[in-house]
Formats: sequence, C-alpha cells, structure tokens
Amino acid sequence: MAIMLGPNRYGKAEIRLLHVSRDDSTHVITDLNVSVALSGELTATHLSGDNSAVLTTDAQKNTVFAFAKEHGVGEIEDFALRLARHFVASQEAITFARVTVEQYPWDRLGGHSFSRSGREVRTATVSHDGTDSWVVSGLHDLTVLNSAGSEFWGFARNRYTTLAETTDRILATAVNAQWRHATPVSVTGWGESWCAARDAMIEAFAGTHSYSLQQTLFAMGQRVLDTRPEIAEIRLSLPNKHHFEVDMSPFGLVNGGEVFYASDRPYGLIEGTIRRDDAPPPGKAW
Repeated sequence: MAIMLGPNRYGKAEIRLLHVSRDDSTHVITDLNVSVALSGELTATHLSGDNSAVLTTDAQKNTVFAFAKEHGVGEIEDFALRLARHFVASQEAITFARVTVEQYPWDRLGGHSFSRSGREVRTATVSHDGTDSWVVSGLHDLTVLNSAGSEFWGFARNRYTTLAETTDRILATAVNAQWRHATPVSVTGWGESWCAARDAMIEAFAGTHSYSLQQTLFAMGQRVLDTRPEIAEIRLSLPNKHHFEVDMSPFGLVNGGEVFYASDRPYGLIEGTIRRDDAPPPGKAW
C-alpha cells in the first residue's frame, strides 16, 4: 500500500495590523486581522524536511506589514488582492494563495480619537492561482431582530416533538454572510458594493413576514442578487437566536408577549446558498 501526501497548505494566521493614515489632522485608522495560506510544490518539506521552497510564515507576516506601509491598505479586497498576487508571483514554488481579512469597525470621537464599535465585522477572502483571482466579500455577527412579523407552524413532528406552533414570535439572528463577485474587479468600488449588499440584507430581513428562518434567508440572498449585479452568489449562515416568553403565572401576572429570556445555546442553525443560474463558476473562490 502506497502512502502519499494529499492536499496541503501553510501560512501565517491572524496577523493583527492597525494602520494609521496621518495625511492630515483627521486621522483614519484601519484595524485588520489578516491570514495567509499558501500551497504549491511543497512535497519536499513534508517528506524530507527540505525547506528550500518554504517562505517562512514570519516573512509572510512581515510582507503584510510592509505592504501596509508601502501601499497603504484602502479597501480590504484590494489589499488582499495585492498580497495574494504577490505571494504567487514572487515565489516559484507557490501556485496558489488565499488571503483572508477581517476588518474591525471603530467610531470617531475626534480628529485622532476613536472608540471600538460593537458592530459586525467586515470580511474579504481573495484567492489567486497565478492566472485567475476570486474575490469573496462578507460580514459576520450582524445581529438583527424582529419583535413581530414572524411565525412558525405546520412543521413535521415525531414522538419527541414538544415545540408549540406559533403565529407570533421574536425572530433574531447574527448574520454571517459571504458573497462571491463575478469578477475580481468591482465596478462600483468594493466599499460601496459591500455597504449596498449589507443594506439589502437588512431591508429584506426587516421587510419579510417570515414563516421560517429559511424563508428569510432566501429573501435576504435574493434581495442582494436582485440589487447587486456584480455579485454572483451569496452564502448565508443564520443562527436562530431563540427568545422564549417568560411564564409569569407563578407570580400572578400575565406576560402578554412583553418579557422574554434569550437562550444562547443550543440554537438552530440555518444555512444556504443563493446563486444566479447564469453565474460564472466559482473556480477556487470558496
């Protein structure tokens, strides 16, 4: 029986980078978490320990810092594209690079003062194989809640079913979404595209009378694709943030849908992909 090396990659994970633009008295900060993964002709280092084709992960980290200094950061999709293309072009053994970036939001307090925002995290993942590039934008932990306009009934049952049907419930989730661009070039600008996709998801969540979180998921993805032609497909992961009405009867009180307790686990997890039927194939995007 032969034993062979299968698919593999290596890189530097979670490089924390804070970039301060000091072009004028009003500073701009960009707070990132960058991860790099490289693959290619790396059999020798696995089988014999020959590291001649291995660009150290420390050098990968330093490259991220140097690119931020030499070129600035700008939109995180552009930053990731520059890095991914550089690693493939500059290292003969490397045939594929994937750069993932998380951007943490800050609110401005003054010209050079900021406070960390509790909003969602913006993300970008860029893959490059020496010829083609793929850009996936996204976000995670966008927390949204509808206090009405949500039902859940008519579901399948078995001998263990205890959940009661409802025509009025709280629907809450922390949206995790990734959307693939049809090309690695944003027609309107990465930032504008990202903001518009985020707004479309929020509008669909708020505007959909929901009979299931699955229905809401599809409505959110459909709204993004209907309004953003540069996006080919979107993947959504929606944890159901359950809120249960507190039984007030032991206290001689009637709750009336006013007091709930939030249960953090276990939780339902609804996931799905919405795509255009004529979308270009994903290649190595995901």
